[in-house]
Amino acid sequence: MDAHDEKIRELAYQIWIEEGQPEGRAEIHWDMATELVAQTENYPATLRPVPTEDGPPEEPADIQNNLGEFPTLTDQGEQVPPSRKAVPED
Repeated sequence: MDAHDEKIRELAYQIWIEEGQPEGRAEIHWDMATELVAQTENYPATLRPVPTEDGPPEEPADIQNNLGEFPTLTDQGEQVPPSRKAVPED
């Protein structure tokens, strides 16, 4: 058994224990463990950019001119409250 299968076996066993050791679910646990190991092992590959034949994609220069203004916090209704004046107490 290679290291990959050993990871799957150990994870399938952990899943079986966590589910209360049910009978007849070995194949389901193996499939779940296989999927989780694949996700874990392949995660670093998702962080790399996708290679292209032409090199990195470039945005047309015109898009920068058409972006317009971005709203600020005060534009979204989050204005600074007015200061409170001291009110004399009776």
